[in-house]
Amino acid sequence: MSVLEEMRIRSLGVIDDAVVELSPGFTAVTGETGAGKTMVVTSLGLLLGGRADPALVRVGAKAAVVEGRITVSEGDAAALRAEEAGAELDDGALLISRTVSAEGRSRAHLGGRSVPVGVLTELADELVAVHGQTDQQGLLKPARQRGALDRYAGDGVEVPHAKYAAAYRRLRAVATELDELTTRARERAQEADLLRFGLNEVAAVEPLPGEDVELAAEAERLGHAEALASAASLAHTALAGNPEDPESVDATTVVAAAGQALDGVRAHDPALAALADRVGEISILLADVSGELAGYADQLDADPLRLAVVEERRAALTALTRKYGEDIAAVLAWAQEGAGRLTELEGDDERIGELTAERDALRAELSVLGQALTDARTEAAARFADAVTEELASLAMPHARVSFAIRQTEAADEASGIDIGGRSVLYGPSGADEVELLLAPHPGAQPRPIAKGASGGELSRVMLAVEVVFAGSDPVPTYLFDEVDAGVGGKAAVEVGRRLAKLARSAQVVVVTHLPQVAAFADRQLLVEKTVDGSVTRSGVTVLEGEDRVRELSRMLAGQEDSETARAHAEELLATARADG
Repeated sequence: MSVLEEMRIRSLGVIDDAVVELSPGFTAVTGETGAGKTMVVTSLGLLLGGRADPALVRVGAKAAVVEGRITVSEGDAAALRAEEAGAELDDGALLISRTVSAEGRSRAHLGGRSVPVGVLTELADELVAVHGQTDQQGLLKPARQRGALDRYAGDGVEVPHAKYAAAYRRLRAVATELDELTTRARERAQEADLLRFGLNEVAAVEPLPGEDVELAAEAERLGHAEALASAASLAHTALAGNPEDPESVDATTVVAAAGQALDGVRAHDPALAALADRVGEISILLADVSGELAGYADQLDADPLRLAVVEERRAALTALTRKYGEDIAAVLAWAQEGAGRLTELEGDDERIGELTAERDALRAELSVLGQALTDARTEAAARFADAVTEELASLAMPHARVSFAIRQTEAADEASGIDIGGRSVLYGPSGADEVELLLAPHPGAQPRPIAKGASGGELSRVMLAVEVVFAGSDPVPTYLFDEVDAGVGGKAAVEVGRRLAKLARSAQVVVVTHLPQVAAFADRQLLVEKTVDGSVTRSGVTVLEGEDRVRELSRMLAGQEDSETARAHAEELLATARADG
């Protein structure tokens, strides 16, 4: 679980330089009115991407700086988002800082990297839920209300939701493919026509693999037939001699004479014998080449008609390579690929029919699953409302009633919706339901969204009741309450403290309070004190333990730190809290 370990606040409001050390469980922040307790809420708001108000900067300072250290679990949503932004963890902790200049400029840093303030805002939903007079997050957002209700409902919603989500994803894929096939029908028909034309051209020529290379060689040979024949004849005469000129000298006769000269003495020296053998090999090679030259000259075809046929065929092949490939091998590859694509395009009508049928079946399935989701959420919402209303009765709001409004928006036409309760309604990846938490603060009052139906103090108590009921189902690891105890006292204040302690069993809870009944239940109590010059310094935020805590609770009870009656009451409160825990 993520835990906000500490914050350092400099030049913010009345705070000059102070460090706020928080407990993993329940931390109460106390102090006299105007001492700067609410700066804790303000500081946390800045760390979570809140609006940078230059009026917050302490008079005489250039900028206000808030730094926070939050431990995060590797792989959780906050850690992953921070890493995406380039942040680095410091021994399992995420360091966040926010600077607000007196001129109004704002800078944010996350894990040692400068980031847009919007990144801190994104992290806020995963890290902290703030409940106060002016800053409400978390469950006030309808999207989170629906998600939290689903988690509260458990398997009753999770099972149909998983089936619904799978069907929804498939429907989106089918709809996308169907849309492409229908909206691009003209383009696909044009593509098919071009493919048919090209394939017909290739089929008419019937090119063979490697044919263009072979014909190029033949054309070269036929185009120079006379020169080739003349050269072969002259070479043959030079090697074998001219039968019409008995006195001419040829290579064959000369090499034969050399061989005869060596044959008479080769027996006397092995080296000379080896040379004689090589001369013999030359004589044989000359005879072979001479014979092949004679045959080449006799077989060489200088037929101009054949040359015309070859050039005509080459022209037909060139027409194909200009359009479909750099050579005939590439043309044949294009034709094979094009034939497959044409088969695909020609099957569009059949595919459109299949996809249309699947789309209709999926929408019918989503109607059934969407109705199951609505029914499950309605049942869970009733249980939730009863539980929160019961909590409110113990928080000095005995006549308040909480309920859920689960609504759907009608679709413009049947094609854009699914059938829920006999109506065609809009739908999304989480179903068709719009979920909103409502509050009727007293009998006769119309239920209104909780953000509009309660005062600041009432709203914090409502949110406390909601968070207690949702404890364990809503993933926000840290809760900060300001003004949660406004307008309550006595037994109701004890119940507020008890419920905050209950919530702290599954999450970190930070409360700014003026009630000793609430502070007594905290695992750690922080005292915010001003110095004589009206500022809060590093030593102005202290952890209270033992006698110091009793003295502060006495002051909160009676305004007198040394009142024996107040001390006795303070000790009784602490004993009650310890016994309750």
